Amino acid sequence: MSEFATVPATIRLGDHEVCRLGFGAMQLPGHMVWGEPRDPEQARAVLRRAVELGINLIDTSWYYGPHVSNRLIVETLRPYPSDLVIATKLGGRRTPDKGWAPSLRPDELRAGCDEDLRSLKLEQVHMTHLRWIPNEDVPFAESLDAMIGLQREGKIRHLGVSNVTLAQLEYAASRTPLVSVQNLYNVAYGAQKLKGYAYAVVDEQELIVDFCAAKKIAFLPFFPLALPGKPREMPAALVQTAERHKASIAQVAIAWLLARSSTILPIPGTSTLAHLEENWNARKIALTRDEVSAIKGARQ
Repeated sequence: MSEFATVPATIRLGDHEVCRLGFGAMQLPGHMVWGEPRDPEQARAVLRRAVELGINLIDTSWYYGPHVSNRLIVETLRPYPSDLVIATKLGGRRTPDKGWAPSLRPDELRAGCDEDLRSLKLEQVHMTHLRWIPNEDVPFAESLDAMIGLQREGKIRHLGVSNVTLAQLEYAASRTPLVSVQNLYNVAYGAQKLKGYAYAVVDEQELIVDFCAAKKIAFLPFFPLALPGKPREMPAALVQTAERHKASIAQVAIAWLLARSSTILPIPGTSTLAHLEENWNARKIALTRDEVSAIKGARQ
């Protein structure tokens, strides 16, 4: 029988140590990440329960809602637990038609950082990602310099990058210490590609995951629960692994991410308590090395 994959329970983010399962706040606002949640009390209950379970990394942004997820976090969790790390991202904004647009100029990044500080009632954001969106008008280096400047001013403690190519990641890491990368990565790729988003090159993600492991940089996969099609279309390796472990496909998707690399830190989001508990229990699934390799191979 294949030996089990090694799955550390925690990971370092600079001077913070967090559980290797975080919570993404993107699903707390209303439909299309816009406006108030359909059930505000349920949203607050999810946040409270996440912290009770031991989750001590919450990923959010001022433009989720916009402003809604940050406000819910403050209303529910402040005063914050001493070990709670709140991660934000800058580089985007919402448009009146509920769309998403780049916001990468230095003045826009500064305004976004100030908004996160204000709305989260923090003196310093624990960790902030530069969320890159391909934009001809702003060079990546210019946006990165602005983020480094915000860190030097003490507004940001630790820096990360998001939606970057390998070349951008290597450049950023050569310029400043990075604690995290937040890119698209899940059991679906390359089984299918999500449409309608400006993502970094999907084909590079394995290289980026391995780069992060070598440099001891946390890799936070976004859309960690994007699944490859309907159940009958899913790779046999994924379905059979779920059956063997008497687990849901989504739980195996999380377990696979945890086992794929010791520096991967999934941040699945949800707006329901039942789904939160299901995600949390995925940590108990011990995949073998053969299962990890089979699922990885099915993604190609």
